[in-house]
Amino acid sequence: MVGVAMGENSDRQLAERVRVACVRAALEAYQDAGLIGLCAEGRWEYTIGVLRQLDLEPLLREETPEASQLGGQ
Repeated sequence: MVGVAMGENSDRQLAERVRVACVRAALEAYQDAGLIGLCAEGRWEYTIGVLRQLDLEPLLREETPEASQLGGQ
């Protein structure tokens, strides 16, 4: 039963790392799109494009400090 709990914790940590990476990428993309002069709809479309291309592979290999901090709240 302990192995299951450890696996669930690992899954939660991975999910939190993905959430942190997506939020960070979305905020940065939305701001960048505004700086290049896109309207609100264009900024949203640009942000979605960035999220679709987000490389999640590094998240499978290591834990980010942001995810650790969020998990402790």
